[in-house]
Amino acid sequence: MWAMRELKLHALLFLTLIGVGVAAALVENEGWTTKHEKGRCAIRDQCGKKSFFGGELPCPDNGLAREPSDGIRKKLVNICGDKWSEGAICCVENQIDALTSNLKRAESIISSCPACKENFFNLFCTFTCSPDQSLFVNVTATQAASSKKLIVTELDNLWSDEYGSGFYDSCKDVKFGATGGKAMDFIGGGAKNYTQFLKFLGDTKPFGSPFQINFPRPDDMEENGMKAMDPVPKACNDTSELYRCACVDCISACPELPELTETKYCHVGALPCLSFAVIIIYSVFLLLLVTVVSGHVAYQKHHQRQSERLQLLQDAAPSDDEDEGDVVHNAGMLDRPQRYYRLNNICDNAFSRLGSVCARFPAITITIDVLLVALLSLGWINFSIEKDPVRLWVSPSSAAAEEKAFFDSNFGPFYRAEQAFLINDTHPSGPGPVLSYDTLGWWFDVENRAQRMISQNKRVALSDICFKPTGTSCVVQSLTGYFGGAFAGVDPDTWQADLKHCTDQPGAQDCLPGFQQPLQKDIILGGFEKTGNVLDAEALITTWVVNNHAEGTEEEACAMDWEQSLKNLLKSAQQEAQERGLRLSFSTEISLEEELNKSTNTDAKIVVISYIIMFIYASLALGSASLTVRSLLNNPANALVQSKFTLGVIGIAIVLMSVSASVGLFSAAGIKVTLIIAEVIPFLVLAVGVDNIFLIVHEFERVNLSHPDAEIDTRVAKALGRMGPSILLSASAETIAFALGAAVGMPAVRNFAVYAAGAVFINAVLQVTMFVSVLALNQRRVESSRADCFPCAKVKRADTYHSTSGGVYGSDEEGPMQRFIRRTYAPGLLNRKVKVVVLVVFLGLFTAGLALIPEVALGLDQRIAIPTGSYLIPYFNDLAAYFNTGPPVYFVTRELNVTQRKHQQELCGRFSTCNSFSVANVLEQESKRPNVSYISGSAASWIDDYLTWLNPTNEDCCKEGGKVCFEDRSPPWNVSLYGMPEGPEFIHYLEKWIDSPTNEDCPLGGQAPYSNALVIDSNRSTIPASHFRSSHVPLRTQDDFISSYASARRIATSLSDAHGLSIFPYSKFYIFFDQYTRITQLTGLLLGSALLLIFLIASLLLGSVATGAVVTMTVLMIVVDVLGTMALAHVSLNAISLVNLIICVGIGVEFCAHVARAFMFPSRAVMEKAKTKFRGRDARAWTAIVNVGGSVFSGITVTKLVGVGVLAFTRSKIFEVYYFRVWAALVVFAATHALVFLPVALSLVGGEGYADPESDGGLEEDLAARRYRALLPDDDYDSEDDY
Repeated sequence: MWAMRELKLHALLFLTLIGVGVAAALVENEGWTTKHEKGRCAIRDQCGKKSFFGGELPCPDNGLAREPSDGIRKKLVNICGDKWSEGAICCVENQIDALTSNLKRAESIISSCPACKENFFNLFCTFTCSPDQSLFVNVTATQAASSKKLIVTELDNLWSDEYGSGFYDSCKDVKFGATGGKAMDFIGGGAKNYTQFLKFLGDTKPFGSPFQINFPRPDDMEENGMKAMDPVPKACNDTSELYRCACVDCISACPELPELTETKYCHVGALPCLSFAVIIIYSVFLLLLVTVVSGHVAYQKHHQRQSERLQLLQDAAPSDDEDEGDVVHNAGMLDRPQRYYRLNNICDNAFSRLGSVCARFPAITITIDVLLVALLSLGWINFSIEKDPVRLWVSPSSAAAEEKAFFDSNFGPFYRAEQAFLINDTHPSGPGPVLSYDTLGWWFDVENRAQRMISQNKRVALSDICFKPTGTSCVVQSLTGYFGGAFAGVDPDTWQADLKHCTDQPGAQDCLPGFQQPLQKDIILGGFEKTGNVLDAEALITTWVVNNHAEGTEEEACAMDWEQSLKNLLKSAQQEAQERGLRLSFSTEISLEEELNKSTNTDAKIVVISYIIMFIYASLALGSASLTVRSLLNNPANALVQSKFTLGVIGIAIVLMSVSASVGLFSAAGIKVTLIIAEVIPFLVLAVGVDNIFLIVHEFERVNLSHPDAEIDTRVAKALGRMGPSILLSASAETIAFALGAAVGMPAVRNFAVYAAGAVFINAVLQVTMFVSVLALNQRRVESSRADCFPCAKVKRADTYHSTSGGVYGSDEEGPMQRFIRRTYAPGLLNRKVKVVVLVVFLGLFTAGLALIPEVALGLDQRIAIPTGSYLIPYFNDLAAYFNTGPPVYFVTRELNVTQRKHQQELCGRFSTCNSFSVANVLEQESKRPNVSYISGSAASWIDDYLTWLNPTNEDCCKEGGKVCFEDRSPPWNVSLYGMPEGPEFIHYLEKWIDSPTNEDCPLGGQAPYSNALVIDSNRSTIPASHFRSSHVPLRTQDDFISSYASARRIATSLSDAHGLSIFPYSKFYIFFDQYTRITQLTGLLLGSALLLIFLIASLLLGSVATGAVVTMTVLMIVVDVLGTMALAHVSLNAISLVNLIICVGIGVEFCAHVARAFMFPSRAVMEKAKTKFRGRDARAWTAIVNVGGSVFSGITVTKLVGVGVLAFTRSKIFEVYYFRVWAALVVFAATHALVFLPVALSLVGGEGYADPESDGGLEEDLAARRYRALLPDDDYDSEDDY
């Protein structure tokens, strides 16, 4: 199309300059124009040609100007304006005819800017017909024509600098056609100033001027009566509507867009204000703490000295009132809570009764649970995995999804793109030029093979599936298009010059590819930016554009089949490139999904291995709860009986059953599973479920010690009565926290939240019913001395369960971890100095996490989502490094009646009455500030090109009934729009235009550039949908993509609000980045809501607002520390990491809930062993650590560390980044906060405790507790003497 325009321009110049003379001469040699005075000519008429193929050249004629006939006068006025309605002239009729013909051709290029057109017409009309022609034209060379007459071959043309500059300025920004190219590239050869512009117009060219026209500077020429022509040029921003150009063609005529209030984030130096503030607060806290501690130490020393002086004055003998013996072994028991919490009592009694029933009727309980799970699992029939990224990350009801559906339904799905990069960067010295004659020959062959290739299954070729805007040629954006797609067109001697010619003038006729759209150098070559020379390009880029179709259609299957064949072809070409010392990277439309699936398959193996290791560990660890080293050494047969491997396996099976039931339930409800769910839910439920199993088993072991003579169902009831409320607290908080995510529109997050909440809830139900029944059966097996895993086999050598003393063999020996916690860890942690250190360290971590939150980036780099070693990784790297064109962006109008003049003016940009802030004008202005708008280049405005196509001066464009459209129309076509069609007439001509081919005769035809740019409703005489196409600047980073989407959304919103229209932006990548417009707020809302609910639930079930606040604060600190780790580990915030943050809340609650409840309802049996010096909250904190600390560490911490460790070996970068890094940080922070910070915080600000109903058993309970204490060796009893 560009070439057609250039050809017309060349013809214009050729014919015009044949019939026109230019005066104003340098008089070193007076030449043929001897007299320079008013009323005298320099050239006139046409006297022949230089050769048979040349054009007509003017005659030298220094005679007087003459009055024309009325007919000639009329012709001259019609083409040059009313100012020529009187006076003599220096031209004849045949010159005016040629001038008219050629200026009308030029008008099709520059008519959109009246000022440029006026200046252009004035220049040629003046130098052709001015009566004072000899004053500014001087003929300097002539020769004899074939007709024997003298013809002009060279002349000087003298115009003032002011006019030349104004002429150039009025035309330099004029755009032409759908590509948004500059008219100056054609009428001025891409001139950068007015001297270059005039020189291009005057230089002799095969398809341009047939003789040389020189434009000397006026200062050097004004001699011998010559004088430069100095009319006042029309400015493109002229105040008159007759000459004022549109914004798209004249920067100075553009309205000034409102200044953008750029979002500026508060910074103090290089630090964000949040980071600075928390650091200052923490520093002040440390200062105050140091001051308080120093003062306290000084006071203690002073008090100690006073006490020593007083003791010297007192009798050293003890008084009669003092306790002379070690009567009170445990002062902490004096502060044991005596009051009861009614809600806890209700929960305790309910769980006790439930445990008793399940233990008494295990077969019935297990059968009911299995049947219930089986019934729920029937929903697997409807099981399906959602793999479509669009339906995964974007809510169907969101604006982005609705806009994509609208775009696809009206304009068709966005094209499928297959792209290859040929790079020369394999040499040790670094990248070098990729272009050579031999390389071109090989690459032509590769492309020809791709075009001839027939797909393996569907037997289709590229021509069957490609995009053909002209109906014949496929769109293949490649350097080969400059040479007609055939290597025969590449001259070994001139190919470099030919290539530079085409990259400089891509619209030249000899450079246009078959699909008739110019090939810009930035989309076919890369890496030449440093030198600016395309011959230094380091990358050759080829893009095949294939039509896309609705999902699941036969047409889509054909395209995918051809893409598979192309992928195989390019993989073979990679080897060929390597042999040539080059590198080839590529991607097809199906490549990314295939590689993502490959990554998922690889990840699945790692995930399964991780789960298996966790299963094995959990099963073995449960068995070690009742096995001691001493019992194994004394009688190894005890291991066969005391082992709980089967119990562990069943516990793990219950976790899997809960996942199965949840999947079945929600699959039946039509909620699809996502890959995140498949990979994360079992991990999450295992983390929660295993901990509960450990707590129940360990508590049951304690009950066995304290109540060895009770019935099994009674012991089970007591254990569940104590642990049931704790499980209720953690499970309810987690379930509700996860369920919050169901309110989120993003399917990936919503579906995860639903499945996670269901799985956690079902798992908790199965644990307090089915697992409790299995636990009772297992205890019966143990007491019957039957082997684990083989309950039918009785182990005769094993010690009987009941000894003569009523104890449990081996139970007088604590495990090493439990002994370490009771004797060393718990007392050491609650030391006052240690508490201070703990507060300083953990609040420091919290401060660091808060300070790092602003550094957490948004986005998800595609390169992370694919497996390590994928062939797509080099492609994405090359795409970022060498492809200097941004993705296309469309501004789409909906249900707009463009047949009305008002709406035409709201859209157009090339006409004088277009709204100053019309769509076209605003997009043009936004492209002038790409640093904030991310818009590059002018938009393709269909309405401007359509209305220009109607211009009757474009005689080869709109024709009807053998006549030129609008030729005799009243009012006539004009730039004010008032002669333009409206209503049904608008639709009538619009339909003709959209079917009009874009060819050399009429480059404004709408078929090629706009065939799918608008939808026409003839019945309603309206345009339901249309778009204005532009492009983004090259987008390199995730931040660029996010910012460009936000900017496009801002532009569309401002246009919609300004005109009351419905306009939205669309680009292929927008659907994936829509989540980032609100993910920060969504993250804050979800986490904040979850923490609020945790606070309410914890406060309610624990009976203390203070303890609920401490638990919530601890969970918050865990989440903040994980966020800080994300910033350091380069884990960006997206839907995947948002799911992980929700998991952080759930796992954090699981870690903290059991410790908090053990603190609020301390076990009497454990509390009796507290150090004498522990009183009040310290004693309860010690009890909590001793009671559940071992279960939390072995049941969840070690289990998760083992499972997470396996993920480090995954090949998938996304698993390594978003799962291994985040989960490893989660486990470490959750464990340390729950086992270190939380007990210290509770010992300082925890709420008042309550009596544990399970510890209130009257005389029987008291005796049992004393028996438990008596079983401990004397050296293990904790007394104050130990310190």
